[in-house]
Amino acid sequence: MEIIRSVQDQAGVKILAALKGFAMHSVFPLMRDYVAGVCASGPWEARLGAEEFGKEVHVFAPAFTREDMAETLRHAHHISFNSYNQFFEHETMVKTCERQVSCGLRVNPEYSEVEFEIYNPCAAGSRLGIRREALQGKDLSGIEGLHFHTMCEQNSDALERTLVRFEEKFGDLLPQMKWVNFGGGHHITSPTYDLERLIRILRDFRSRYPRLQVYLEPGEAMAINTGVLVATALDIIADSPPIAILDISATCHMPDVLEMPYRPEIVGAADAGEKPYTYSLGGLSCLAGDTIGHYSFDKPLSPGDRIAFLDMAHYTMVKTTTFNGIKHPSIATWNPESQDLKIVREFEYEDYRNRLS
Repeated sequence: MEIIRSVQDQAGVKILAALKGFAMHSVFPLMRDYVAGVCASGPWEARLGAEEFGKEVHVFAPAFTREDMAETLRHAHHISFNSYNQFFEHETMVKTCERQVSCGLRVNPEYSEVEFEIYNPCAAGSRLGIRREALQGKDLSGIEGLHFHTMCEQNSDALERTLVRFEEKFGDLLPQMKWVNFGGGHHITSPTYDLERLIRILRDFRSRYPRLQVYLEPGEAMAINTGVLVATALDIIADSPPIAILDISATCHMPDVLEMPYRPEIVGAADAGEKPYTYSLGGLSCLAGDTIGHYSFDKPLSPGDRIAFLDMAHYTMVKTTTFNGIKHPSIATWNPESQDLKIVREFEYEDYRNRLS
């Protein structure tokens, strides 16, 4: 959070915490002094941000129902619409809202360097963002900002190249705007991230458009390299390599392992074959592909052994499911100075049951 705030202060921009990546509201009091607010992906995230974070709330969704918009307007300060049709449909509701809400449009600069198509907002046929030609002849008098999101876990050089394309397509609209949002995917707190380059890029952009308030909304960067998911081995199946069945599930508890795919680090483990004993780590669900990967260990695994997965805070709790009725791990915080471990949340049968009827 100190790194995030230093970028915000040095570059003269505002940074928002993306709730889609990390929404553990029990630690919002630790975060809120470092950023300008939150960005949300719908009315429930917006309400969570308003009630638990208590600062600026920015909202984007691919589309809003009238009911969703009514709920969103109770909490949002900025709303980015995914199409001009959506803005036109909800413009009257925004104008007659008791609160002052700034409207923006999410645009698609048709340039992205994201490797995985499932996470590429500018992939061919993407439903996210408005292409330049779709704004020809449109009345933008009610629009105060532009928002683009084209990155995923990337360095500042990717942002620099993206900004060139963004300005080529939408630069003529910027003088009439009040704000611009550079979206998420900025790996700001990664040890390999070029912070000096980011600050230069942001300062240069602000010098070209001094009237614009610039926002960034990194998600993973808020919690990268934090969070431990502790699993217990329940059974060892003889195979080649042997299979350790754990009391957690990739599909239920850390779905990015299957979706991205993402390979989490394990304390004391290495890649297959690097240490004497290699295992395939399997999840608890009935999904045949519920496997976490092959890891090697110094000693043989036995039922009851604990395995600690690292970097588990972001995109885990927010994406969990109750598939198969598998229980969720308890959520806890640990204070390294006082060694205090606090159980924040435990999950019971009712949490599963009440989701379904």
